[in-house]
Formats: sequence, structure tokens, C-alpha cells
Amino acid sequence: MVRIQFDGEGETGGESHVSKPVKRMRWASQHITGQSALRKRMSVIKRLQKRSASAEEREHNEESSPSTSDPEVGAESKSQPRIVYINLPPPKAARDENGHVKIHFGRNKIRTSKYTPLSFIPKNLWFQFHNIANVYFLFIIILGIFSIFGASNPGLAALPLGLILLVTGAKDAVEDWRRTVLDNELNNSPIHRLVDWVNVNSSEDNITAWRRVKKSSTKFIISCYRTMKNLHKRKFKNEHGPDMSEFDGHRLSTNTRPSIRASIYSDRTSFHSTRSHQRRSDIPLTPVSSPGAASAGHSQMHLSTGYRPDTAFSFEDHGEHGILDADPQAANAPSNLRTHEPTPVKRRSDFGPVKDYGSILNTSKATPEKARFKRDYWKNVQVGDFVRIYNEEQIPADVVILSTSDPDGACYVETKNLDGETNLKVRQALRAGRKVKHARDCEKAEFVIESEGPHPNLYQYSGVVRWKQSISNTGDANMTEMAEPIGIGNLLLRGCSLKNTEWVLGVVVFTGRETKIMLNSSIVPSKRARIAKDLDWNVLYNFIILFFMCLVCGIVQGVTWAQGNKSLNFFEYGSIGGNPALDGLITFWSAVILFQNLVPISLFISLEIIRSWQAFFIYSDTFMYYEKLDYPCTPKSWNISDDLGQIEYIFSDKTGTLTQNVMEFKKCTINGVAYGEAYTEAQAGIQKRQGINVGEHSARIHQEIARDRVRMLADLRKIHHNPYLRDEDLTFVAPLFVADLIGQHGEEQKRANEHFMIALALCHTVITERTAGDPPKIEFKAQSPDEAALVATARDCGFTVLGRSDDNIHLNIMGEDRTYKVLNTLEFNSTRKRMSAIIRMPDGRIKLFCKGADSMIYSRLVKGLQQPLRKATAEHLETFAREGLRTLCIAERDLTDDEYYAWSRDHDIAAYAIEDREGKLEEVSDRIERDLMLLGGTAIEDRLQDGVPDTIALLGDAGIKLWVLTGDKVETAINIGFSCNLLSNEMDLIVFNVEEGHQDIASDLLDRHLQDFGLTGSDEELAAARLNHEPPAPTHAIVIDGESLKLVLHDDLRQRFLLLCKQCKSVLCCRVSPYQKAAVVQLVKNGLDVMALSVGDGANDVAMIQEADVGVGIAGEEGRQAVMSSDYAIGQFRFLQRLVLVHGRWSYRRLAETVANFFYKNIVWTLALFWYQIYTNFDVTYFFEYTYVLLANVVFTSLPVILMGVLDQDVSDRVSLAVPQLYRRGMERKEWTQTKFWVYMIDGLYQSVICFFMGYLLFAPAVFVTESGRVIDDTSRMGVYVACATIAVVNFYVLLNTYRWDWLMLLIVALSTLLIWFWTGVYSSFPGSFGFYEAAKEVYGTLTFWMLTLLTIIICLLPRFSAKFIQKNFFPRDIDIIREQLRLGTFNYLDEPEPAAGKSGDTSTTSSELAKPSKVNRKGPVSITDSERPLYPPSETTAKTRNPRSQNSSDGTDRTKTSLDLAAAPTRDLPSTRPVRSSYERARQSMDRMRPSFEGSRDFTSAALLTRVESSHSHPHSPSPITPSTSRIRDITSEFQ
Repeated sequence: MVRIQFDGEGETGGESHVSKPVKRMRWASQHITGQSALRKRMSVIKRLQKRSASAEEREHNEESSPSTSDPEVGAESKSQPRIVYINLPPPKAARDENGHVKIHFGRNKIRTSKYTPLSFIPKNLWFQFHNIANVYFLFIIILGIFSIFGASNPGLAALPLGLILLVTGAKDAVEDWRRTVLDNELNNSPIHRLVDWVNVNSSEDNITAWRRVKKSSTKFIISCYRTMKNLHKRKFKNEHGPDMSEFDGHRLSTNTRPSIRASIYSDRTSFHSTRSHQRRSDIPLTPVSSPGAASAGHSQMHLSTGYRPDTAFSFEDHGEHGILDADPQAANAPSNLRTHEPTPVKRRSDFGPVKDYGSILNTSKATPEKARFKRDYWKNVQVGDFVRIYNEEQIPADVVILSTSDPDGACYVETKNLDGETNLKVRQALRAGRKVKHARDCEKAEFVIESEGPHPNLYQYSGVVRWKQSISNTGDANMTEMAEPIGIGNLLLRGCSLKNTEWVLGVVVFTGRETKIMLNSSIVPSKRARIAKDLDWNVLYNFIILFFMCLVCGIVQGVTWAQGNKSLNFFEYGSIGGNPALDGLITFWSAVILFQNLVPISLFISLEIIRSWQAFFIYSDTFMYYEKLDYPCTPKSWNISDDLGQIEYIFSDKTGTLTQNVMEFKKCTINGVAYGEAYTEAQAGIQKRQGINVGEHSARIHQEIARDRVRMLADLRKIHHNPYLRDEDLTFVAPLFVADLIGQHGEEQKRANEHFMIALALCHTVITERTAGDPPKIEFKAQSPDEAALVATARDCGFTVLGRSDDNIHLNIMGEDRTYKVLNTLEFNSTRKRMSAIIRMPDGRIKLFCKGADSMIYSRLVKGLQQPLRKATAEHLETFAREGLRTLCIAERDLTDDEYYAWSRDHDIAAYAIEDREGKLEEVSDRIERDLMLLGGTAIEDRLQDGVPDTIALLGDAGIKLWVLTGDKVETAINIGFSCNLLSNEMDLIVFNVEEGHQDIASDLLDRHLQDFGLTGSDEELAAARLNHEPPAPTHAIVIDGESLKLVLHDDLRQRFLLLCKQCKSVLCCRVSPYQKAAVVQLVKNGLDVMALSVGDGANDVAMIQEADVGVGIAGEEGRQAVMSSDYAIGQFRFLQRLVLVHGRWSYRRLAETVANFFYKNIVWTLALFWYQIYTNFDVTYFFEYTYVLLANVVFTSLPVILMGVLDQDVSDRVSLAVPQLYRRGMERKEWTQTKFWVYMIDGLYQSVICFFMGYLLFAPAVFVTESGRVIDDTSRMGVYVACATIAVVNFYVLLNTYRWDWLMLLIVALSTLLIWFWTGVYSSFPGSFGFYEAAKEVYGTLTFWMLTLLTIIICLLPRFSAKFIQKNFFPRDIDIIREQLRLGTFNYLDEPEPAAGKSGDTSTTSSELAKPSKVNRKGPVSITDSERPLYPPSETTAKTRNPRSQNSSDGTDRTKTSLDLAAAPTRDLPSTRPVRSSYERARQSMDRMRPSFEGSRDFTSAALLTRVESSHSHPHSPSPITPSTSRIRDITSEFQ
């Protein structure tokens, strides 16, 4: 906090040398959308600006649907700023003539439900009739009401539609009732709000008459419900006696409120006891118990330490000589465990004078002291209200934090409801508001908040609090204006939960729809299945057929009446219309009613039922259940399950998707010396390509690492007894590091190692949590697992972060407590790729520590210095990257006081800006993060998930192409590619590493590589590529970085780049942004006209997940943003094989067959009616009983087709995984084509002719007489002959097209067929059926009926049966061959039980093992623990490839061998001329023997890249030449002791 000059006010003396507090900043990665999206966002934001005084308009705004905001929209879409006045009157310009504020802020009441009790029926019907199917049904019913159109029973015709509307309405009512209950629970959630004071930012609303009616109706319904409930309760009491539990219903709010953890002040004395000069700041009981009540006394402040671990902001100094002087309880704090006498900790005064940051309290103001915090509802919270939030409570609105229970103003929130992340975030109170703790303080607070307008960016907020500070107690004459910036770190967002903090007091700035969570309440972009899109055309074709059928009927009927002198002129009593034209028109609409079943409107309802069941089956699949997270595969979009069966390209993130995202610190390089012993999966992959026996070699190395681990732990404990070191947590195994740490190889390296670890312990933003115990345990919570791994390694090596207090960070260094003052923290984001901490060292010097990506750090190093060190570090980092490790660079800079204070003033100016604050802060930060001195680098391992190589190989066998889109560096991605079967040694890697702006070079590279495949990039070649779905040969792979990708995605190059990628087996895009990920997905999806699936686990993957046809989110370590935006959510990447190859293939084949059979059965039934019109002059006489027409689609033929779509199965799931090549038919979209549609339509045409004319030919030559002498040659009896035979043919036809004939399918087909006979018998037994009376009795009693039905079935199905016989025997498809092998017992081994776990060679099942049943008996995918899984999966060994030493290239046409064939591969061991002590030397020797093609050019290596960018962002510097050793001596001196 500093003073801001207003109206030319001068600076006060002496303040320029006061250290500034911690100022954190954070930038949000923003994707600037196109103009159309921007206009859409602007229209949404503008709606928030339109605030009128009319209560009706405010009510309308409350009930509008949630805003479909895009959280990535930048500052362009922000709405107007706002000013919130607290205990200050608004200026006259902001008030109307009545003295009320002009701007009306939205209410905090939220309504996500669609309906109210009054609006449900009309509104629900309105929504339902947006469905074209319901409109079509309604139109048919309306036509049937008029007897002129010939419908005999319009009431019965309305029954199907009424049933659909009723069921759908009931479903909507239940769903909306649940939303209403949740809304009411949320709006009526308790919050403690300040009352009995004047909030000048709001005025009383005038409730409109309509709103009163709505409220009255709602209250009436609720009261009726409660009355009925009370009556039921009273009746229950009378029968069973009184319920004693009701006496427990009313308790004090202290007990009803979630219990506050007593350990909030663990391991330290009271905040109040150490600041005795401050006034008492206890929270009074108004009206609920508050923490630290005055009546509790001082002793209550020493609470139990058994609940909450200490946090980073709860560390505090006590007494003159440290914590040991406080009290006995604090003396036992874990941070005081030492191996020697403690050194007195430097007090805050040692860092300079304590700065007065000012306070928003006006202590001289006279107040009535009537204000109090009252338990109220969320819906009553308004902008400008003071609210107090307690532990475990949710935040009711967007609140600026004034004070917290923590003495340092910190609080912890869980943002799971916003971004899905479960790790806690730190938020800070305003320094000027930390004295506001009571209701009386709120009355004395006078300030103004200047805030930006509401916008959806969760990671950005700019505001300023302004107040007048009294310099002395002489009155208002000596008031100076002061200000403090408000950032996202000072804001609690609605929906978050307060954790590990007793209470927070704040001021509301945004409510209701204007809060960030509501602005982000957008629905995932709706996706439509490809089959659904194709169906639109097929339905249109049926509409056209229906139109022409009706047109023929109308024309023929009109012409017939116009001719005259026909028999109808003598037997008819005239036409209905009176003239031929009107007769034809009436006949046209009558035909629409008669032939209504031709348009399969019920198809869409059936498809919804089928897809719902398919989604349920996916959710219930226990093989995709991730037990560690208790997470099943969760379908979030139920209408695209069939798209899973047509995927040709999969785009995957690497970190957290292919890997575990559990970071382990493995290696580092300090002062040019590499440390760390590790054996990574990528390193095993490299040795695998060399032909080395990985199993034996890895076992030997693991033994060496285990011995080194024991040695390192012993050496660390010899240095000092580190109570925070736990053997199981140590991941950095480096005995040489410990040797250098104690000075065995010189004092210089010792100081370098110490300073490197101090830098790791200071440059971070982690939260420290201490768990009491013996010994104590300190854990670190960070937004990035990389950062937590760095700080944890520093802890294990003796450089422990104990916590923070105010601006200080406390370390325990080799048993000695030290305190450092943190002046500024410049946080990490994906744009900066670095973070920095400006620290005042114990001796008073100022240092900037910076860590980040190697390219960012090297470009900011001092020019001309540390050349040998830079070269050695770059070589080490390159080696680490080739081992598959994630690398960071660590650097520092010495700052003079003048340099820092000059920069700090600019930083403060940028921090106070409301407009473009983030951009200004980034510019200021970039200015100080230059002229750095290199300290070293770190290497962290992120291991592959279980089953990733096997899954990728299986997907490759299915013909699916997998691209990796990652932000990691090139070497890391390449080695992970080798480890997980994406790359093989015989592949030629096509490398694109073109600097920005050299588009001509990129064009030349594309042309040259296209010539290798005989291509030029023409439109004809692209059209041919769209038709070719075969996987490319495993000969080439592309590796491209983000800068080059930006060039090749240009309109002039994208087509050539796409064609080149089409010829390559694998594509790896490295260092790409989220926008580039989405652009690549769009390029392939639209360019090649293929189905694409994207899978990721982080927020940076959301763009490509939403761009793909199917988006899959992995519930991992980076939060749940990807899961919330996905169509399907899984726990591990390996579950993708079952989701795609099993459920996807089943769903696509089922839906395709169901749709074809649906069109078939409609055409058979409708054309049978049409043929009869030939003999009636097309007068639309009903050949079938009218109830047949109504029930044919809904009852008689629907269940078999639906059951086919739900349960049909060509092969089992195990066979689907054993033969993944079966998936290719779906990829090529051969299950549903327009050809198939017309084949089924023609088949239906043929069968309709047979069904009708078989009956016609039976009745044409003779008249049948029953035993009673009555004839049965009337239309209705003849219709029974044809209708029953037609229904039987349709159901048996569906059965013939079904693969799985189980008891359920046979039962449903039989019942559906018998149902028409049953209905005929029941309905015709009532005299009310008129002419249809006793039709069943008369027809069923004749032999001709049964013989005709049998012959009709045989003749109709014979062509289909013959075609299937010929096709399966002479032109078999893959599925036919596999089903035949299944019947022969070839796949019986899949049903045998698994071998016992722990046997030799027990690995996860691969596609290769399943494809060769004679080798190994497997049941399915086997999940094993990470420790048991081999470093390099044996399933990647091949028996026959172009190079006998290479692993499988994952080509779908190759066959791989299992781990049992490992011994057959040629092996050789590493030379053992001398023991290799260093993991780095071992890796370098391994890599030097085999340089893959991508390493042939040194321009593409990390070391070469760092050489090019070195010092590019630093100022010219030309000091006298300094050798690396002298440079290090200058950098690391004894002042850090």
C-alpha cells in the first residue's frame, strides 16, 4: 500500500525507502474469438447494462435464461464500470429526484428453473411443440377432427400424442421441480448480513401485480403441500406416538452452523496476544457465536492442534527470541525441532521500518452502533452489503475481502464449483480493511470501491478502493486521499467454499446474474450425431414420397369425379366437395392422414430411448470404473454415442492424459554439475530401440538406485536431523549432491548447491500444511504439481518452507530458522511461462529469483557472461528432456534499492489501473525479469499412465490415427512418443522448426516433403485423401513446434500441411497453445471430412475438446475443467479403448441397423395401404381398421426395433478388443449409407407388394363363406388378412437382421407379432367396433388366413435370406469371419479366468495378445499398480519388422508379440568397462550410440535452440571477462548465511 498523489500532492518524506508488501498478479490466457462470437458476447454483456427503474424490467432480467458467456473473452466484452459507496452519500449525478441511486443492481436471487406453477402447462406445451414431430402429430389430429377427411375416431388418434405429451411433461416437471428445490435451497441459504444500517447502493423495490400473483400462487401451493404433510405427520403420531426428534429441531445457531475447527491457531500463540498495542478485535456474539469472543478470555485462543494443519499464512513469530518464548504449547511446534541451539530469528524491524498502510475506518465518526450481523438469506444480499462468511460456508456473491480470522489477512477457498479444481487457493484481505472486524467497525468504515463491470473471466478482476485517511486527530482538515488496488486475489467468487478459515468479512460487489459463476454458466456447445444429420435428408425423402402419394390420390380422385358417367355417379350420393377441384383437395389431406406413418416421426423418440440406454450401459461398465477416484465413465452428451463408432482421428494432450501428472523431482543441474539417479520410461524406450535387454538392465539400475537412495538418506541425516524428511517421500536420489553439500568437492560447489535450494524454497506460491506428529509432517499444496515437487525436494534436502506471516516467508535451513521478506511475487501463467519472487535477504540486499521454461530464462540472461555454464546447463537440460523429463531453469538477479523502488513505483501505478491492468502489469514485470544470472535447472518426471502403450497400439490396430498436441518441449514429446508406441526407430521424422515470419521457408519444406510422396497439394489430391481411410505406412512421422504450426496453419499452406500429415503415421505438435490445439482439430475434421475425438485433462484442453466431434475429459490432477466441458468423462486414458472400440462400435452399428429397419417397416405398412387405393379410384378408403393405422408404429412394431438398438451385439466386448480391426467399418461409415437406405426402401416396396397382393389374389377369384353362412369378403376382413401378415413380416424381418437371438429378443418379437392378433380379438368382440364386430372370430376360423400368413412371410423374407446367405458365404465381411471363428471356438480362451497376479510376464492385455489366442490366455485389460508395471511394456516388442531391433510401429496390419516372446529378440548389454555412477553419464552414453534422424541436425536440439535465443531479451552487457568459477564465486557468497 502506498499513497497516491491527487491534485498535485507531493510525496511525504522518507516513504520512498520503505519495503513494499507482497503484490501478486495473475494473467489469464485469453483466446480472442472471431467477430461473430464477439458480437454475440457484446449483446450478452449489453443486456447487463440496461438497468431501468422499472421493477417489471428488473423482474424480467431475473428470470431470463443463463448467459452463454465465454470465459476466454478479453477486455473488449466488459460492461460499464461501477462505483460502490460505503457509508458515503453518492454524488448528485448518481441520484434521481427522489434521492435514490439511478443505477439498479441486479438481485442476488437466481432462478434456473423454467417454470412456475402458473406457467408450467402453457410454457411446457410451447416448448414441446417446438419439436417438429409433435407439430406433425398435432396437425394430423386436427385434420382428423373434421369428418370430411374420413378419420373415424379422432379421439383415439389423439391418444399417442397425448401420451407423449403427458410423459414428456411429467419428466420435465420432475426435472424442473428438482431445479426449483435446488434454487430455493440456494436462494434461502443462510448468510450473516449486516442489518440496521443504510446501504446507499440499493433502494426498495416496488413489487408489481404480476409478481404478487406469482408469489401468492407459489405460497398457496407450498402451504397446501405443507398442510398435507402435517396432516400425514399428525396421523403418524396418533398411530405411533410422539416423535421425540422434533424437540431437537430448534437449536442455537452456534450449533447449527458448521463447526469451526479449533486448530485454526495451531502451533502458535494468539494473534491478539502478540499485538497488545492494538485494540481488542474479538468478534462479538451478534447474534451467533463468533470466533474469539470477548467472554471466552485469553486462554481460549490456545485451541486444540489436532484438527487443521498449519498453513503457509499461519506462521508467526513470538517473543523477542522466537517461538520458544511464547508458551509451552507453542514451544512444541514442529518448526522448532533443531539439532543445535536456535539462532535468534531476525525480527521484522531488521528489514526496515514498518509501513502504515492506512485504514478505511474513520475512528472519529459518530455512529448509532445499532448495526448487527443477522442470519439472513442469500436472495436478500445486495451490492454494497457487508457479509460475514464462516468456515465451510459457500460464498453468496462476489465479495471483496476486508478482513479474515487469520492475522495476516489470508483465507483459503475451494473453487471446485467454478473450475473443478479441488486444491485450495489463497485469497488475501485488503490491507486497509483488516481492522474492520465488528459490526460497529462496519458503521465507521467510509470508502468507495471503483470496480470494473461484470465479465466472465474467472482469473481477472480490477478495482480500486479509495478513502480519506486522517493524518492526525485534528479533524477533517488533515485528510489525505488514499487508494489500494483490488485484484482477483482479493475477491471471493460466488460458488466457492471457505475452507480452513474461521471467518471472512467482506463487501458485495456483484450479485446474481452479474457474478462470474453465472456469467460462466454456459452450456457445452451442443453436438449432433452424424447419423442424425443424415436422417434429415432421409426424412425429407419420405416427405417427398408422401407428398407425391397424396398428390396422386388427389389428382386421380378429382379427375374421376370430373369425368362423369361412371358407376360412382349411380351409387354415390354426390361428392363431398361438390366439384372436382375441391374433391381432389379434400382427398389430398385425407391421404395425409391415411399415409401418416410413412414419415417416421416416432423414429426420433425411439432413437432418444435407445441412446439413453446406451449411455446407461456406458456408465455402468465396471471395466471403465476408476477406483482410485471412485469415478465411472460418465456420459455428459447422450445423443452422440454412435459417433464414438466412427472416430478416425484422436487428438490427445500429453501431460495428465498420457502421463499421470504426478510430478517427481528426479534430476537437476547446478553450477554446471548434473545430479540425480533415475531410470525413466523414455530412457528405457531409447535402449529398447538399441536392442538392449530392458528387463535385465532396468532391474540392475533399480538396484543401484535403491542403494544410492539408502546412502543419500544416511548422508542427509548425518548433516542434521531433518524432522521433515520422510524416507518414502524422497524422489531426488543424488548422493553426489549431498557430498557437494557438505563441501567434499570444494566450497564453491557447496555454496552453489545451498543457494540453488534456497532459490527453490523462496520462488513459489505454495501453501504449507503442517500435520502434528512425531516427527511432524509438512506438505505443500500448489496450483501446479511441478511447483509442489520443487519445494518438496528442497524440504527433503534440508531447506524447508515453514510458512508465511505478513510479507515474510520462514525457512528452516539445515536446522536453522531464517526469515526472508517477500517484496513481490510475479506469478506463473501459460503466456509468461515463468514466475519470479523479489526477496529481501536477511542482510538487507534485494534479489529476484526467477524460474521458468528454458527458452524464456535463456533469453533473459545477461549478455556475455557465464558462457561455459550456459553451454553445460543447456547440454544437461537437453539430455534430461530426451529422458522424458520436464525441465525448468532457475536464475537470479541482484537489485539495488534504487532499481527496485523505481520499478516498484511503476508496478504500483500499473496495479492501481482499472483498465488493462493485466497488460500493464505484464509489461512492468517483463522489464525487471531481465539481465539474469543462471543458477541451474531442474528435471521432473511425469510417468505414463497404466496401459497407455497398449491402448495406443490397440487403437492403431483399429486404424485410428493418434496425434499428440502438447505444450512440452520437442525432445520430451519425442521420447514419450517412443515410449507409448507412437514412434518407432525406422520412422523418418519430418521436423518443422521454422522461425516466425519465414513463411516462404515453411512453404519450401512442405513442397519438398510432399514430393517424397509424389504429391503437390492440389485439390484433387485432397478429394482423394478424403475417400482414403486406410492408415498410412509406418515410415514417417511429423514433429512440429508451435511457431512453425502458426505458419503452416496459414490459408496458403494449411492444405499442403494437411496432405503431408495424412501420409504420416504419427504427428506430434509441441509447444502449442490452446487455440492452436483447437485449430489443428478443426483443420483435420473439416479438411478430411472425418470424425475426430479430443481427449485432455486440463483447462488448456477445453478448446480442442469442444471443437472435436466427441470430446473426452480425464478426471486428473489439473482440476475438472476438461471434464465439465466434455461429452464423456473417464478416469484414465486406457479406458478410451473400451469406450471407442466396444461401446462406440456397438452403438454405431446398432443405430445404423435400427434406422434402416425403421424406414423399412414404415414403407411396407404404408404402401400396402396405397396399393389398395388402385381399386378404389384413390378415394382414400381405409383398407385397415383405423386402430391398426394408429397402433402399427407405436405398439405392434416398435419394441423389436428398439430392442435391436439397445441390446443387439454381433460379438462380445472381449472379441471386439481382440480384433480391433472390426472397428474400421465404422470409421469408413459403411454401416449407414444412402445406398443402404434405398436398399431397405426397395426391399420394403417389394414386401408391401407381396403383403397386399397375396391377400388380393386370394379374394379376387372367389368369395369365402363362414360356417354361419356369412361372407368375409368385405374390406375390414380382408384388411385383417393383410395387416396381420404385414406385422408378422416386419417383426420377423427385424429378427432376421438381428445378430443376437437371445430369449429376450425372441420373446419381444413373438409378443409384438401376437399383439395385433390379440388386439383384433379384443377390439372386435365389442359391438362398439361397428363393422369390425366379430371380425377376429370369423377370420381366425378360416384355414386360408393361417396359410396366407405363412406363405406371405416366406415369400417376403426369402430374398433377404438369400442375399444374406450369398453374402456371408461368398463375400464375407470381417465380422462374418470372426463370428464363424467364434462358433468354432477360436476365441474360447477369452472366457478363461486370468492367471494369478504377480506371475512372470503379467502385464496389461494388449491387442496383440488378444489377436493370437494360441499364445496367452487373457480375459481383458488388467490394471496393475505403478510399482509393478515394467518400465517399458513388453508388448511393444515385435517379432518381425523392417528392423529386428525396433518395437512395434502400431500399424494396424502388423502383429505384435507378447512378453513371452521377449527372449526371442536379440539382446545385448551395456559395456561394463567401468562402473557408471552418474545417471546423466549413463543416459548420454546410451544416446550417443544412436542418434535418431531428428537429432541429426543440431539446430533442432534444445541446446541449439537456447543458443539462438540466449540473452535476446536482455540489455547489452560488456563487463570484464569472468570465468565460470569466478562468476559463481561472485554470485554465491556468505551473505546468505
